[in-house]
Formats: sequence, C-alpha cells, structure tokens
Amino acid sequence: MAACSAVLLTVLSAACATSGQTETKQADQNAPATLSFWSTGGDDETATFQKAADLYHQKHPNVTVKVQTLSWSDAYAKLLAAATSRNGPDIISGGMTWTIQFGTRGAMVDLRKYGADSLKAQALPAQWESAISPDGSVYGVPLDMSTLALYYRTDLLEKAKVEPPKTWEELTAAIDKLKAAGVKKPYSQDWGNLDWIGYFNYLYQAGGSFYTADCKPSLNTPQAEQALTYWADLYKKHGAPTATVEGSDALDTGTAMVVAGNWIAKGIDVNKPKLKGKWAMSTIPAGPAGPTAFIGGRAIGVTSFSKYVETGADFVKFMYSDEAIAAISDEAKKRNISYISPRADKIVNGSVFAPEQAQVFEASIKTGKAAPGCPGWDESAPDVTKQLQSVILGKSDAKTALAEAAKVMERNAG
Repeated sequence: MAACSAVLLTVLSAACATSGQTETKQADQNAPATLSFWSTGGDDETATFQKAADLYHQKHPNVTVKVQTLSWSDAYAKLLAAATSRNGPDIISGGMTWTIQFGTRGAMVDLRKYGADSLKAQALPAQWESAISPDGSVYGVPLDMSTLALYYRTDLLEKAKVEPPKTWEELTAAIDKLKAAGVKKPYSQDWGNLDWIGYFNYLYQAGGSFYTADCKPSLNTPQAEQALTYWADLYKKHGAPTATVEGSDALDTGTAMVVAGNWIAKGIDVNKPKLKGKWAMSTIPAGPAGPTAFIGGRAIGVTSFSKYVETGADFVKFMYSDEAIAAISDEAKKRNISYISPRADKIVNGSVFAPEQAQVFEASIKTGKAAPGCPGWDESAPDVTKQLQSVILGKSDAKTALAEAAKVMERNAG
C-alpha cells in the first residue's frame, strides 16, 4: 500500500529539490479559508472524511475543508508532483510512510511545532512508530488502520474435519486435509499476494524484520530466509494461486481459507448473499516467533507549501477527537465501509464491525507491526517485491533474493 512503482524514481529524485525551500507566506488566520485535502482511497472513504471536515466547519465557520479522492494507483505520483512543484493541497493522506518520504524532501510540516505529538498517547504504538520519521519528526500521524484476517468457509472446513489453523504447521496440515477431502481450492492470499506485504507477516512471525532499529537493512538473516522459504512453499508446494483473487470472490468460488484485509468483512454478506452463515474469520496463523500481522492504514499531514499550516495542523488534531471519529464511523456504517479508528481505544468501542469481527481485528492489531518508516523504504519496496517474487516463481533461491533486496535497500537509504 505504501509502495510506489519504479517509474516514480525519477520523480523522487526531482522531489529532492523541495528541501531547503523558503517557507510559504501564511494567510491571515482570521480571514475565511478553504483548505484542500487530497485523500488517498475511494470516493466512499472520501465522503466519510468529509463528514469530519463538515463538523470542523461547524465549529470554525471561517474554515472550509474540501476532501478530494486520489486513487491508490496514482496517488503517490500525484503527491510527489505536488511536492516537487510546491503547488497542491494543504492536507494529504496516503500510505503510512509516505509523509516521511515527502517530509525528508521538505514538503511536509513537522507537526510537533503545533502539538500533534500529543496524539501519540491515543495511537497504537506500532502504527505511530511507522508514521514517525527516524529523527522524531512528525510529518504525518495515523488517520486509520487496516489489518489482515484469515477468512474461511465453515462448511468446507467442517467437511474436511479441519479447525481454523493457528500456526504455520497447522496451516499446511489444514491445506493437505482439505485437498484430501476433495476441496480443490484450499487456500489463497488476497492482500499482499506476491507482494512485500504478504512476506511481511511471515518475516516478523519468524522473528525477522526489514530493518534494524537504527534503519540498517536486516534481510540477510536466518529468520528472513526461513520466512521466505515457508511463504514461497505455500505457492510452490501447497498450491496457493499466484493470481490474486479478491477475498470475497475467492470464498464465493469455493476457496476454503483466504488471507485478506479487514475491508472485505463488511461486504461479504451483502455482496455474496449465498455465503451468509457459511463463513467466519480468525487471526492469521502464527509463526515460530509469534502471531505478528501487518498493520496498514493511512497517515495524514500538512504540506509545507500550504498557506494555512496552523489551521491544517489543528484539523489533523481534530480528526482524533471523539466527535470526529463518531462522525466518520457513522458515515462508514451507512456506506458499509470497514473503517478502523487510529485510536487504540476505539478499535472495538464504537466499531463499525460486528463484535466478533472487531475482536479478531483487535487481536491482530494488538500484536501487529506496521511498515518500516526508514529512509528509502518506499523507493525500495517495488524492487524488494521483485526479488521476493523471483523465489516464488522459481527464478532464484531465498538467500540470493534476500541479499539482492538488501542491496536495493542500502542503495536507497542514502
């Protein structure tokens, strides 16, 4: 989610020109102001955040915040272009680590100057750590959360006399039993399929990580190799499809177990009515070092070229208020959107999910880790993914691929 395409590397280089720029002259804080907020996601999500923006306008009649949708496919490129030209929105949201990358290029405001670091006490520590620059700068704060679950067909597991797997060993054993019982599609992965996010779960579950605490690449380890070998074997030995099938579609067409994001949970019964009463969910199976799952989501921050920095920072802090979160949650429920608040105390309380679903996501998030916020990660992610894929596709061995991935990360660390 936080990855950008290789095509963007040229733009990234150009974006370096934004650092060292003079500060933008600020508008009169007492005059009417209209702020633009470029929100990465879908139109329904934009509508939920607009509800909070409208509420902010009620409290600050002189301030209007207009939320505009950027699609995940081209948001990074558009935001980088805005950063390079220093002409664009006042507020942005995107992948958790994006604001760090933009901030190191001079395109984001360090929100500590406006008290936004006070939000840390309300946020999930792992997600906050991901959004914050290694030097402590707060160029963005978490706006929402996303995580993974294991969705499964209760009827197919019962047929094969299989319990939902809780460990790596139980997962592969369950796949074998399902095959033996005649289930042709025992397992697939939606979010993170053939991608670094998919590998992320196994890497941390094996006790590894992409970087050390001081942002040195750390893929040349036995844990990283063990994780990549196990993950690749799910495809090569156990038949997980390399083609990505959306989670609810996979369940609907007979896949017994699917690892997918929280966003499909709200729509399965609505979009796939034949599945009603035939599916459930649990946390993803745990590895030898524990049950770590990827935590995604968006970060929100204020651009350094905005004329309304102080107002923008105040709006960012407002998004953590009880009333803003309630407004977003209410609209999300109406639109059947799987919104998870960035506040740790709101994951279950006031959740848009059914209680049993919220508990699964809470358990996943409690032991989760977020994307690395180290310098150069977003530039490295596409090439790291290519190296991981080479193992799954039988073009490289795990040790060689990880060594090549580490070289990419070192090169981009600057």
